[in-house]
Amino acid sequence: MPTPQYEAAIRFGCFFGTLLVMAVWELLAPRRPLTQSKPLRWFSNLGLAVLNNVVWRVLIPAGAIGWAMTVQARGWGLFNQVTLPEWFEIAASVVLFDLAIYAQHWIFHRVPWLWRLHLVHHVDLDFDATTGIRFHTVETLLSFAWKAAVIALLGPATLAVMIFEILLNATALFNHGNVRLPPSLDRVLRWLLVTPDMHRVHHSVEDRETNSNYGFCLPWWDLLFRTYRSQPAAGQDGLVIGRPEYRTADTARLWFLLCLPFRRELPPSPCQRTRSSKPNTAPPSSISSNSSP
Repeated sequence: MPTPQYEAAIRFGCFFGTLLVMAVWELLAPRRPLTQSKPLRWFSNLGLAVLNNVVWRVLIPAGAIGWAMTVQARGWGLFNQVTLPEWFEIAASVVLFDLAIYAQHWIFHRVPWLWRLHLVHHVDLDFDATTGIRFHTVETLLSFAWKAAVIALLGPATLAVMIFEILLNATALFNHGNVRLPPSLDRVLRWLLVTPDMHRVHHSVEDRETNSNYGFCLPWWDLLFRTYRSQPAAGQDGLVIGRPEYRTADTARLWFLLCLPFRRELPPSPCQRTRSSKPNTAPPSSISSNSSP
């Protein structure tokens, strides 16, 4: 059974290993040219991730694994009330956790004060692996509270929680990667995993495209809830990343990111502006070979 100490070490090892792989991949096969200073962006994005981790370790030292152990000990949650094969419980827990993260992401785009926090993630003018860890500290704490509620509701095995935490970190780095995949591979992979070309659409300046592709790991929820959009209208090379209201170099500065949610005047979320948005819900197999250059 994983302990909070081992879980932290395993998560850090997987995180840095995945980040290294993505960094090398982005150097060897970049999908798009970057528009901002990469050292400045990486300093800010990684600095924000380090700050978040320090705050987490101070406020929530046991983390998700420690909470899952408490839930198990007290017999809370669905899986503590029924007897199921361990493999099924772990697999079901991971899938349900992913659905919960999809729902959380969807909500953060629709509740104005939550969008203020999530805006930090979306004002990045470039899109690479470090965008996947660029979240405001308050948002990460709220995200933990959401996951804690899901853990209490499900009562999953601690191994399932650790697996999902590792998957969430790894897939966030992967699907934000500035990497090129062969179109044929992208079409197949989209049935099982959110790909960079799929998630990049979500970071478009176009509101209707931002209001799509909320998944982080599994693509099924976007297909099921009709929030899937196969490609941006301008194509992957013509896609403009970020938010239209924030197009300056400040978006790459750490202090700007920390202060942004607390500004008095902020633009409404894309969902507030496009209540009648109807994204393209064609399944992944409908993507033509020339839709991804």
